Amino acid sequence: MLPQMAAYPGPTSPSPAKVYEWKKDLSPVGTETKLPLKATDSQCRSRPLDLVFIIDSSRSVRPGEFEKVKIFLADMVDTLDVSADATRVAVVNYASTVKIEFFLKDHLRKESLKQAISLIEPLAAGTMTGLAIKKAMDEAFTEKSGARPKSKNISKVAIIVTDGRPQDQVEEVSAAARASGIEIYAVGVDRADIGSLKLMASNPLEDHVFYVETYGVIEKLTSKFRETLCGVDACEMGHNCQHICVGNTTSYHCKCRPGYVLNEDKRTCSIANDGAGITDGFNNGHNDGESSVSMDACALGHNCQHTCVGSGSSYYCTCPPGFVLMEDKRSCFKATNDDGDGSAIAGLDHCEMGHDCEHICVNSDGSYHCECRMGFVLNEDKKTCSRKSV
Repeated sequence: MLPQMAAYPGPTSPSPAKVYEWKKDLSPVGTETKLPLKATDSQCRSRPLDLVFIIDSSRSVRPGEFEKVKIFLADMVDTLDVSADATRVAVVNYASTVKIEFFLKDHLRKESLKQAISLIEPLAAGTMTGLAIKKAMDEAFTEKSGARPKSKNISKVAIIVTDGRPQDQVEEVSAAARASGIEIYAVGVDRADIGSLKLMASNPLEDHVFYVETYGVIEKLTSKFRETLCGVDACEMGHNCQHICVGNTTSYHCKCRPGYVLNEDKRTCSIANDGAGITDGFNNGHNDGESSVSMDACALGHNCQHTCVGSGSSYYCTCPPGFVLMEDKRSCFKATNDDGDGSAIAGLDHCEMGHDCEHICVNSDGSYHCECRMGFVLNEDKKTCSRKSV
């Protein structure tokens, strides 16, 4: 534990939750749906960002401490997918004056970016934080400087690192920056004024305001930001598509394999009938003049783990004796003891049995409930999640 590192102010941390991720093989015919796997670091990748670090290098930041800030920045870069199409990074350095060390368009490879960070020098006197935020908004987050247009829907994020109290006004300019679509995180070190951090940061404050007691532990925030900026494909986090899930970091939609059409529920698929035509897998139908009503739905391809049973234009899945069908209606879970007496296994994990949580399934006595990853809120259906509004 690191008692000197904390979000401010933050709620009591919940008990650790089991995180399940449904891994699906999307090949066209009858492959097995794997059991849920716990999400790992290798499955967590940063979502595309236009990211600007705004760093305080006033006189109160000693040379050795400023080197720690640069190490923090370099460690952060290591956690990002840096490229022209993924995350772009800029650095704004400030004291009594403000200097844009490099723009979002300047360094599109990690090696070049880290080299540029290593060459940053402190500016010395003053703490004009408001001026730095304004310069970042007016010059660093522009398309001319390398920011992507709004139509690309790339998140704009600013991370401010400071150890003092601003010598200018920050509330109004921070509000303007947030209103322009910039998500602001404020990191306070040592003597930093918590009230000013809260005026600068986006809501909810418990997710956007951080404090560390010394620069010596600031690099410990890297893992916290990595979790915050993590983007896991929505399909990998769990979905209810019968055939094919097509997703990104925020949502997904379902498609059907060739010979099927998507039903009105937008999740399940039926064999294409006369008049509907045969689809190409992306629901671009074409009529080949032949009816597919008589086709065996199971023979066309299914995703049942064990047994597929054809039923008219569709199919359903069943399990062998001693197994129960999971809530995904496709895979099976062993529900009896190995001694063959038919007795049920006590304490079944209901998340592992199958769930419809979009992000996180939390197992509880005889049931489960859904939770969302950081930066998202649970919708009224208690299953799906939406990104928190800034």
